Amino acid sequence: MKLDDDIHNYYEKLVLDHIVELGLEQDKDAEYLADLCCISLNLLPPRYIRFEVDMAFYLPHSERFEMMMRVKEAVKRAREFLDHQP
Repeated sequence: MKLDDDIHNYYEKLVLDHIVELGLEQDKDAEYLADLCCISLNLLPPRYIRFEVDMAFYLPHSERFEMMMRVKEAVKRAREFLDHQP
């Protein structure tokens, strides 16, 4: 078993999806986006999974909504931090 292929943090996908939703990949360079992802993920609790399909089918709607709210807040805070750097 190769852990880096079999196990990942579900929040990674949610953060990336939200960044795309905001259109930031069109306005910001790769360095900014990488920093944004790292800072955002460090503000979130880890949620490790093996198969994304499990999350799609077994995650209650209320929990998914809460996770999305956490992602939006984390990305917002990370952007505020990055945008106010000298």
